[in-house]
Amino acid sequence: MQHAIAILDSGVGGLTVVKEIMRQLPQEKIIYFGDTARSPYGPRPADEVRLFTRQIVDYLAQFAPKMIVIACNTATAVALDDIRRHVGIPVVGVIHPGARAAIKSTRSGMIGVIGTEGTIRSGAYEQALKRISPGLQVFSLACPRLAPFVERGLFGADEAEDVVRSSLEPIMNVPMDCLILGCTHYPFLADAIGQVMGPGVKLISSADETAREVSAILYHKGLLSESADIPLHQFFCSGDPALFKQIAQTWLSEQISITPVIWQVPNIV
Repeated sequence: MQHAIAILDSGVGGLTVVKEIMRQLPQEKIIYFGDTARSPYGPRPADEVRLFTRQIVDYLAQFAPKMIVIACNTATAVALDDIRRHVGIPVVGVIHPGARAAIKSTRSGMIGVIGTEGTIRSGAYEQALKRISPGLQVFSLACPRLAPFVERGLFGADEAEDVVRSSLEPIMNVPMDCLILGCTHYPFLADAIGQVMGPGVKLISSADETAREVSAILYHKGLLSESADIPLHQFFCSGDPALFKQIAQTWLSEQISITPVIWQVPNIV
């Protein structure tokens, strides 16, 4: 049996990380869980997000994954340490990879961060950035409308730029040279965000750097797949499987199958 990389998110956002891992590590099998029934995580209390994340990890444990990627910034911010203590395999989040990518990119030392309320409230990006480079100026903005907009499959709609523009208005004139897309849903809106922020602001997605970190850890631990077979990926979601499948196939440019999961835990759903 080929042991897989398990990737989880509050919804479809983590597919941006899936796509990059597929590109960089084409022999690796991926098992993905999108908690679309309870998305978005951003407005939820931290304890609830930790509970949901632990529940998904416990569900994914049945597949004996060799690594877990928490491809959700909100869950990374509040649950990463808890999950690392809970499991005996490597666990990767998306915040530190995104911070490292921004530090590589910036020339002015002025970095913007957009994310969910939970991610911005946690201060996790600012802490990660300043731990590496204390002199940075960081401008953070919560954009609560964007992830639900993507979850509805509207990222290609005509109104996308208007929704993005109204969300980013408070930081449009900040003299930053890069902007961290601090929610894995936001690369779905990268064209509109780039249009609004202009060519002088480089958009930083954590997906590329996260995939590199996954590759480095697997190599270091001798866990890279040696299979010559094309991996058969598995996708699970807790909400509407038809909408998830439509979004996933559009983003990944390949046919996939979806297994819906109905939570049986009381007082959570």
